[in-house]
Amino acid sequence: MNTRSSDANGIDSSMTRAHRPPQQAQGQRTRTVRSLERHRTRMRLLDAVDEDRRDAEVLRTALQQAVAEVHGLGGMVHLPGGGMSGILYLVADSGLPESMTRPWLIIPARGAAPPSRAARENTTIRQADLAPPDPVPGRDPAVLWPSRVPAGIAHLAVPIPGGNRRRGALSVLFAVGDEPGAAECAFLDEVAAWMSARLRASGILNPSPGLLRALENGPESTEESPWDAEGAPYVTYTWDLRTGGLASDRPIEEVLPGIDPEVAVGGIEAWAALIHPDDLPGAVTGFDMGIQLRGGFQDEYRIRRQDGTYLWIEARARTVTDEAGAPVKVIGTLRDSSETHTAAASVGRALRHMSDGFVSLDTDWRVGFLNQAAERLFGAAGEVAGALLWDIPALHAVPGLEERCRARVAEGEPTGFDVPGPDGTSWYHLRLVPVPEGVTLYITDTTERHQREVERADAERAAAKRAALVQRVTRELAEAATAQDVMAAVADGVMTPLGASGLIMLGVVGDRLTVVGSRGYSERFTRLLDGRWAAGDTTNPVGYALHTRAPLCISSAEEMLKDYPATRMLVREGGKETWAFLPLAVSGRDIGAAVISFGRPRALDDDEKTLLTALSGLIAQALERAGLYDEATTRARTLQRSLLPQALPELPEVTTAARYQPAKQGADVGGDWYDVIPLSAARVALVIGDVMGHGMAEAATMGGLRTAVRTLSELELPPDEILGHLNDIVGDLGTDAFATCLYGIYDPVTRRLSYASAGHPPPAVAHPDGTVTFLPVAPDPPLGVAAPPFEALETLLPADSLLALYSDGLVESKERDVAIGMRHLAELLSQSMHTRSVSLANTPDLDALCATLTSALLPAQSALSDDAALLLARTHPLTPENVTEWPLPEDPMAAGQARELVRAQLTDWGLADEDLVMTTELLVSELVGTSSGTPAAPSGCACSAAAH
Repeated sequence: MNTRSSDANGIDSSMTRAHRPPQQAQGQRTRTVRSLERHRTRMRLLDAVDEDRRDAEVLRTALQQAVAEVHGLGGMVHLPGGGMSGILYLVADSGLPESMTRPWLIIPARGAAPPSRAARENTTIRQADLAPPDPVPGRDPAVLWPSRVPAGIAHLAVPIPGGNRRRGALSVLFAVGDEPGAAECAFLDEVAAWMSARLRASGILNPSPGLLRALENGPESTEESPWDAEGAPYVTYTWDLRTGGLASDRPIEEVLPGIDPEVAVGGIEAWAALIHPDDLPGAVTGFDMGIQLRGGFQDEYRIRRQDGTYLWIEARARTVTDEAGAPVKVIGTLRDSSETHTAAASVGRALRHMSDGFVSLDTDWRVGFLNQAAERLFGAAGEVAGALLWDIPALHAVPGLEERCRARVAEGEPTGFDVPGPDGTSWYHLRLVPVPEGVTLYITDTTERHQREVERADAERAAAKRAALVQRVTRELAEAATAQDVMAAVADGVMTPLGASGLIMLGVVGDRLTVVGSRGYSERFTRLLDGRWAAGDTTNPVGYALHTRAPLCISSAEEMLKDYPATRMLVREGGKETWAFLPLAVSGRDIGAAVISFGRPRALDDDEKTLLTALSGLIAQALERAGLYDEATTRARTLQRSLLPQALPELPEVTTAARYQPAKQGADVGGDWYDVIPLSAARVALVIGDVMGHGMAEAATMGGLRTAVRTLSELELPPDEILGHLNDIVGDLGTDAFATCLYGIYDPVTRRLSYASAGHPPPAVAHPDGTVTFLPVAPDPPLGVAAPPFEALETLLPADSLLALYSDGLVESKERDVAIGMRHLAELLSQSMHTRSVSLANTPDLDALCATLTSALLPAQSALSDDAALLLARTHPLTPENVTEWPLPEDPMAAGQARELVRAQLTDWGLADEDLVMTTELLVSELVGTSSGTPAAPSGCACSAAAH
């Protein structure tokens, strides 16, 4: 009694085909604009269903759309009527095998199954596990329940609105975990409402005014049937509404030939199962209205004979009630009305001239009859009559036609499939309907539908590609930090999909358009274009696009020269044939343009123009962000460089050179720093440090530490005490401030380097013979978390050795361990001592060595994730002839004696300038006089030529 829209051999294969992974279904049901558009498209398809379509076809079409949209395994439609009040009948199903629908043919309206509850409670009902419905009198669905129903099937039902509180239900089966979301449930409600509106129009859910007027005239008397006067045979039946049993006054097969004689034994359910699916909704409504209104009713419908053919019958009945007015039974009559529905001649003429092809095949698949439409496809009737279907030349190109036809017809149900036409461009739908005498074949030209489907599929694929492209470019632009990042993202994401060969990004600077970046153009061309056009000048294509705020597409060089003659030289130099000028504007402000070009003439279609319009907005926003970031980064790095020494002092004791390499463009500024500080007695302080982290705060901390180091150095404090004071300064900045630092003092007189480290990498010493060692450092933690005192160390440096101080960014990266980086640094220093040992005493050569070391140790700046600092110092100790010492007595005469010795020594060194001599005497006298008489009184005095 159900209307089937699909065929299946068994429950397992059907469910296997329908099941989809929950992850895929979850992604498909994401509430996006595309899903809402698809909902609206499906509803427009339903609205296009012809008004003259049969109710069963209307229900089937709507159900198929509902199941497809929510990715269900199958679906059913139940409507009230046909029997006792409170019964729901299955009137349509989709995607389910017959063994699954059989238990659902008749269910109680007050049952617990989702369709019953949805119709009764007027709300959406979900059931996690599919189960049989409740029984009705004379029918137990649990007994009919198939034994091979797979686990993991859930059930959802929504009400179909109806008049007088009489509602039906639309239900969908789906895999557990694949439940429809809110948007899909809303779509099911919309389809149910559409069903209700269409069925009301045909009188299915609500009785027509004509039927109500007929019922108001009272029940017909069955004492004397109107057919008696006509002499037509009829059978009188009684239907017990309480038990569902049927009884007749004579054998039914005597009046209705070919009907199963045992149909009455099966009761009303067996009779309903014989009603043609297309006629079932109307028959159900007629019975139900008559019973509810306690009146008489009449209907005409088809019932199935035992041989599978159908017989038209006319049914008249009235409802009998008990003393309380409740309906207890239906008494009616049935007669054969087939003659009124058969007119062989008219049918033959209709078949002959119908627009669709019609072919009658015998049991051996040989052609017996074909109409004019079929002759146009297969050939004249005289040529193909008696031929096997698959031997017809026009069908030779259809692969596997015989196997497909035999397999489908063997299932015993009408079936159909699409096949290509003999010309290779047309398509036809073949519908095979088994009949006792063979098979009837209906042929419908579906070429136009196929073309629409192909076009729709192409459009959907193109839309999917565009959406994927926009999504990919959006993601890459969101990650772009600089203008060059934006340029790379657009070039990599847009040029290949569009088949473009060139891209230029222009930015507005003042009133001119400057080149931000290019791809596919020569450097000569970009120089010609840079600053050539004014942003507000509409006589150039970019200015015009910015003025109209819409992409400007030029499909050939001729069109370009015609509309913009001043571009002749650019067209010749650029070598392109087609251009798309995308205006880039943010908040009404012009910021530039992107020019996508092609090496051959072509016309961009509407979809490509729509894509370019969407991209122009994304590119504009990304370029705006990049400009702001570049500006902020430039300011930060300018500040950072201003905090570093602008030039290192030139000192006779050491030759120094340094390099600072910032991280890649797009990374925050770092806190690496260095300094060279002259001290008294020809000593030199060498300092390097690294504030941990990146950003303006770290750069400011670096500047503060460098200033503090210079201030503390003036106090002539040893390295460990200086680090102690720096630790207090960093600690006062907060718990998240840390810095490493190495502070060393080189004495050219003693050739000793005294130093202390706070978590900084050890300095490297390159000896004149080429050996390289790393000085030991104490494992003190960084400034800010250390607990002074720091350990002070001292080492003797060979004459003309090379000292290298560096930050961790020079030797460590994500791809390289710090130990490997230090080993590489040692190798490079060793090579430099062998090849440049003499020239390294000169500042330019030492500066060149800095450049060599940083380029060898650091990747390209675009890949540098951390900043790096390097300080090189070539030591120059004082020779013995430039240093002298004298022992002095511990008495007041020592100061005078020291003055005499100093004057004499300065004279010997050729430093006889009187002002110099007097100043030096005064200093020595003061030092010796102040120290005499103290526990640590000096026992001598030293003097060096370099000190002067």
